[in-house]
Amino acid sequence: MAVKVNKAGNNTLVDLKDFLDYLLAEGRIAQADHDSAMLGRRSAEDRNKHVLHYLADLELNDAKVAGKKLDIESLTMALSKQSGQDYYRIDPLKIDAAQVTQVMSYAFTQRHHILAVEVSPVEVTITSAEPYMTSWESDLEHVLQKKIKRVISNPVEIKRLTTELYSLSSSISGATEGGPQKKGIGNLEQMLELGGAKDPEANDQHIVNVVDWLLQYAFDQRASDIHVEPRREKGTIRFRIDGVLYTVYSLPMQVLGAVTSRLKILGRMNVAEKRKPQDGRIKTKSPNGNEIELRLSTLPTAFGEKLVMRIFDPDVLLKPFEELGLINDDLIRWNDITKNNNGIVIITGPTGSGKTTTLYSTLKTLATEEVNVCTIEDPIEMVEDSFNQMQVQENIDLNFADGVKALLRQDPDIIMIGEVRDLPTAEMAIQAALTGHLVFTTLHTNDAPSAITRLLELGVPSYLIKATVIGIMAQRLVRVLCPHCKQPTSIDQDAWDSITLPWKVKLPKHVYEAPGCLECRETGFKGRQGLYEVMPFTESLQQYSDDKSNLPALRKQAYKEGMLSLRLSGAQKVASGLTTVNEILRVTPENKN
Repeated sequence: MAVKVNKAGNNTLVDLKDFLDYLLAEGRIAQADHDSAMLGRRSAEDRNKHVLHYLADLELNDAKVAGKKLDIESLTMALSKQSGQDYYRIDPLKIDAAQVTQVMSYAFTQRHHILAVEVSPVEVTITSAEPYMTSWESDLEHVLQKKIKRVISNPVEIKRLTTELYSLSSSISGATEGGPQKKGIGNLEQMLELGGAKDPEANDQHIVNVVDWLLQYAFDQRASDIHVEPRREKGTIRFRIDGVLYTVYSLPMQVLGAVTSRLKILGRMNVAEKRKPQDGRIKTKSPNGNEIELRLSTLPTAFGEKLVMRIFDPDVLLKPFEELGLINDDLIRWNDITKNNNGIVIITGPTGSGKTTTLYSTLKTLATEEVNVCTIEDPIEMVEDSFNQMQVQENIDLNFADGVKALLRQDPDIIMIGEVRDLPTAEMAIQAALTGHLVFTTLHTNDAPSAITRLLELGVPSYLIKATVIGIMAQRLVRVLCPHCKQPTSIDQDAWDSITLPWKVKLPKHVYEAPGCLECRETGFKGRQGLYEVMPFTESLQQYSDDKSNLPALRKQAYKEGMLSLRLSGAQKVASGLTTVNEILRVTPENKN
């Protein structure tokens, strides 16, 4: 059955009946759904919604895919096919907000329900959800002197992003109004601007709006870190998402300075002090109402003060072990280690490898009403009701060692020490373990066996290591293949051997790769999981802890007793279709005999 597209011709809104007829003809909806959708649009609220928004709210069954509903994205794709215009999934991280908001005024975008999403020297890509509205095209093309390429996008996203982008652009313009562009090297030399023009203040409403947008945007994009970085001409804002940094905006230097000052005020930091590194924290709420904590750190650089905010989302920090990627034999070994009543449990790995998440998730499972869990951290990553948490404060001589000494007088059952950095802290951890407490802590080493060497280097006697350490776990975070676009692929034996040597594990029948799609921003990855190397410190391993030179023998014995190296743990993830060989090679240290 042929369906006439848009009976009214050009320069009209999407017609509900025409679009429903098209969906019916394409076999996407049943006749009953077609009729009920036509009869249901009676209220003023429904009539004011875009046709796609109205149909998405009805949650019609997709007749082509059993059990699937027609959501707004699939309906947008259908409209794209009907109109003959390309579908465009808007990725806010790929939009140059400063550039696209210069294409047309906010009033023009609102009047015609359009948004510029890409700008090149010869062409501007304009997205809308009204493919048959053409009255604006010739005027805009004449003004821009560029070719216009039309695409179709989700109308709800267009409306939301139009408001956000133009509001941000307006705030930045308002903050820079009346002041010169600041240039020069901020900390090494300061450009003298004549005329007495003032930089925007941290509490200026425009700056408040920019900071609010920055935080909300980071939460929406699942960012783990926000980098506010001064440069010679302009400052940049970058988000770390799934372990990779993305540039999201460039700001004039005077606005960047005001944004940094605003964040320092919120983090209770000394705004006037820009020569020394500082730390602070902010507690706020995400768009869905969850409490989120941000840890702030500033660093003086050649171009000014750099600020990094690490985002601690409770939904991420407190996860079941299975969601973290700690499964099968590794989970059994970890549970066997942590069920001890006393001793030291060590988690190792570089910064950003997920140690805090593993610690908090483990402590959460152990923190029953019958036990007293106390922590000493620098700083407290996330406030948790189940723990008694204390923060290191070097300015009043409260360090890790002094903190543990104080905690021992608090009748604890389980103690968590944020990090063992020196011999006094190690000695206090050992004393706590020897007096019947279960102690969790972290070290920075490449793998689990190296933690023993690190303790020896700190000056801990081997007999105390044997008496107190009960288990060590090393970990890394690896990006997980996007479930929407991953597909089976072949793998050569050499690539497989690169992560399974020296074990020569048999090549699996199937491995996967992901070419990239709209859901994963063309990266092929979405989310991260842990790789783990769990080493119970058994009596047979203790005999290798007398000397640092025994590390290769200690590692070899640990492998014999069933410990999987980080790369072999990664090989299991590859074989199960979760990630790729290249990703494992990127994040894990080389296998050693």
